[in-house]
Amino acid sequence: MEINNKVKPIQAYSNALREVCPDLNSDEINFHTTKVTITRLKAKKNYLIAGDIQESLGFVFNGLLRIFYINNTGEEITIAFIKENFYAADYNAFINQKPSKYYIQTIESSLLVNVPFKLIQESYSKYKNFEKFGRLIAEKYLNSRQNRIESFLFENAEQRYINFISKNKDLLNRVSQTHLSSFLGIKRQTLTRIRKKLV
Repeated sequence: MEINNKVKPIQAYSNALREVCPDLNSDEINFHTTKVTITRLKAKKNYLIAGDIQESLGFVFNGLLRIFYINNTGEEITIAFIKENFYAADYNAFINQKPSKYYIQTIESSLLVNVPFKLIQESYSKYKNFEKFGRLIAEKYLNSRQNRIESFLFENAEQRYINFISKNKDLLNRVSQTHLSSFLGIKRQTLTRIRKKLV
């Protein structure tokens, strides 16, 4: 559902742009932000469905989402949580404009700033600073992806849980045990044992 009051979420998005790339000036940001839209979704609604091409990057103004896929047995496997000031996207599919293998779904009621793929490409072509912004965002994404891969290669379940809560204390009461255990690659019973051990 589109909403009319765009001032606060767009201001938050503008601040996020400057935080990543301080070189962006007001003209560049104004050109970019005048073409975004706003979407509000209730909890447990899909922002992206597997098989669809994601046409817009979603900057989370408020709320919480998760990225997941459905495995061969029909189980939902959560691979990421997206909270405020982060981007809801299947980056690989988005930048290549190909069908996604993932779902992006709200955990809480959420408000997102939609940044169309075409607008991003137009901003890259028009302003060199936006090319820099795109590179910096790509580096952040690759770093995050590599950290997740290495967590499964070199850490046990308890270490993954400890690292998660150390970086995401604000999510402990917002994410269900089912989603968290899936994200950590363990059963709910294992997560319960780990939490009891660490109390």
